[in-house]
Amino acid sequence: MKAFLTHPIFQIVQQTAAKLNTEAYVIGGFVRDLILKRQSKDIDIVVSGDGIELARIVAKSVPGKPQVSVFKRYGTAMFKFGDAEIEFVGARKESYSPDSRNPSVEKGSLEDDQNRRDFTINALAISLNEATFGKMIDPFGGVKDIDSKIIRTPLNPDLTFSDDPLRMLRAIRFASQLKFKLHPETQSALRKNKERLKIISPERIADELNKIMLSEQPSVGFKLLEESGILQIIMPELTAMKGVEVQKGKGHKDNFYHSLQVLDNICPKTTDLWLRWAALLHDVGKPSTKRMTAEGWTFHSHEFVGAKMVPQIFERLRFPMNQKMKFVQNLVRLHLRPIALVHDIVTDSAIRRLLFEAGDDTEDLMTLCEADITSKNETKVKQYLENFEKVRLKLKEVEARDRIRNWQPPVTGDEIMEMFAIPPSKTVGILKDRLKEAILEGDIQNQREDALRFVTEQAKLLGFEYVAN
Repeated sequence: MKAFLTHPIFQIVQQTAAKLNTEAYVIGGFVRDLILKRQSKDIDIVVSGDGIELARIVAKSVPGKPQVSVFKRYGTAMFKFGDAEIEFVGARKESYSPDSRNPSVEKGSLEDDQNRRDFTINALAISLNEATFGKMIDPFGGVKDIDSKIIRTPLNPDLTFSDDPLRMLRAIRFASQLKFKLHPETQSALRKNKERLKIISPERIADELNKIMLSEQPSVGFKLLEESGILQIIMPELTAMKGVEVQKGKGHKDNFYHSLQVLDNICPKTTDLWLRWAALLHDVGKPSTKRMTAEGWTFHSHEFVGAKMVPQIFERLRFPMNQKMKFVQNLVRLHLRPIALVHDIVTDSAIRRLLFEAGDDTEDLMTLCEADITSKNETKVKQYLENFEKVRLKLKEVEARDRIRNWQPPVTGDEIMEMFAIPPSKTVGILKDRLKEAILEGDIQNQREDALRFVTEQAKLLGFEYVAN
């Protein structure tokens, strides 16, 4: 592996460690990614001694003498060197109490440090010592597991996951990111220890979910979450969508797997985390709206129910309760609208209303709707996509002419009150709504002169005359 240690930090560490008569190794994800030929900018160095001291001395030999950040609580130190983050830590061994994932730490050897690692593929180390520079230390067969594409714990998986339950989510996250399989014993331990996740903070859970969401094919991770029973604990709204009910010989599609397919469909088109979440959650309102009727299964208003559920999910997972949440909520609420336009004759009025409600989210909404086509009938899919393209062209045409996106009324409520001497009241709201509807329907142009004339006519019908300044 010596030939692969091309980053200049490794030679500097080797020379510094030799002067201090200590041992140093690059360990963990950087080594794993080196074997997988994946780019990694995080370099973890474990030291058989004081990692903080080594970091400070090494930093003085690095061009620019970077500032060292010290985290005494964890016994680590870190600095940036070019585009890489170099972190140093003393080799240690850990022990856990049942009610916390934060371990008690004491000094240890490289062997102890490798024993505490979560997975064999993350327990690999390469010597940075002068006599053995570049030698791989692989006590648990991590290289073989990389070749076999297996996620496996170095020690007993029940103990590994019970000690730090977050590792269960990390196992699934790595399987999703790397397209690896879980070792049968690892998978069994997930099911046995899933209740331990209740001691993990929502923020930590959300962070792992987001990393799964940003993998190339997130459905891999979410299927593993469901199969292990973990999804029922952290996102029961998703497991509620699973299954097919048949009544009177009529069944509906499995909305859980449909949603995963929509999520996978959208991933080649976007790396936007929140657009991907909108894809996963777009049908989350279906379980509570499912009804059997004479025509078959219906899910009336599931888009509105789902939109109301989004803030609850975001709050529980400590996702940002800001524009990100509103964006997902808006797309869940509107995801059926473009599909309706595909089926109907596309009127300018319908296009204006979609632009009015979707605003800057219009393109993302169209991307979501295209991903929502999961039919196996290629002819049907082709027709849908062609119709969506017609809707896209119509959206551009109407927006260029009518400027409805992020629409602001040409005449404000304050102006209406002043023009007709109307106090704050329902009347002002009525006039504003009539103006909005007239513009959206195309009865008048979206411009001030037409709007003033229209509002004056409508005010007169309600018994108010224009008051000259």
